Amino acid sequence: MKHSVQFSDAVHILAYIAIFQESNQLSSTDIAASIQTNPSNVRKIMCQLRDANLIKTINGIPKPCLVKDPHDISFFDIYQSLEHAQLFQIDTNTEPKCIVGGNIQDVLSDEYLLLQQVVEEKMKHIFLSSVLQKISQAELAKNPMNKEFVAEFL
Repeated sequence: MKHSVQFSDAVHILAYIAIFQESNQLSSTDIAASIQTNPSNVRKIMCQLRDANLIKTINGIPKPCLVKDPHDISFFDIYQSLEHAQLFQIDTNTEPKCIVGGNIQDVLSDEYLLLQQVVEEKMKHIFLSSVLQKISQAELAKNPMNKEFVAEFL
């Protein structure tokens, strides 16, 4: 079973752009190195973030920037920007003649819909700014010499 990390990567990209906004380390290759993925994956996610008006990019210029303040970018905004399936997936390959296999899809569908709604509502109250603050605090504790990069998020 493979779980998508696209949401996590999108949050990572936005945090990276915010923290390194004044540097020359904003190419998709630089960001991909931080995520440990390939640059084409970063570009794909960045296109989705751009289309959702969360970042601004210019082709050929490695200087993406946030369009909104991190206090105004919720996890829900990020989640909505991505091409995604529901958070919870139902296995549709079950034995229809089995008591469990023949009924579990309908039962789980209702439960997963409820969970989806609850999670999406919670996402509306978690902001990129809190992630940036926690990253900054953690980095400052580990590497005080990087204070210049993270000071504005503390």
